[in-house]
Amino acid sequence: MRADARHSVSVAGVIVDDRGRVLLTQRADNGQWQAPGGVLEISEGITEGLRREVLEETGLTVEPVALTGVYKNMARGIIALVFRCKATGGSLTLNDEVRDFHWATPDEVSEMVTEAFAVRVLDALHDGTPAIREHDGTHLV
Repeated sequence: MRADARHSVSVAGVIVDDRGRVLLTQRADNGQWQAPGGVLEISEGITEGLRREVLEETGLTVEPVALTGVYKNMARGIIALVFRCKATGGSLTLNDEVRDFHWATPDEVSEMVTEAFAVRVLDALHDGTPAIREHDGTHLV
């Protein structure tokens, strides 16, 4: 099997506050708004990786509440596991990966975030069966 034919797995945490807003991070590399997250390391568990990625990007410790969706970037072969989370400690801290933070309403998410990433955040606000979706990196397919 060619190395470029393999999948990678990422995790993202949609942190919801007591007012129903979600925490968005503005990426330093491309300026896009997204939920915090990143690629799992080979040797780490899913929850461990989720907590690590969210802490690295936000300064917050979180507790996953529910798996809310599984998403595949068809162009890049990335499978993303997205979880609704609650913050349990820490404080928002900017870093090399994150330019800004914004607590967004669902309407703001639709305006600020590209379709492929907005749907992850919006799916996380709904209870029920986790969503399963594919996208091309920008739009659902």
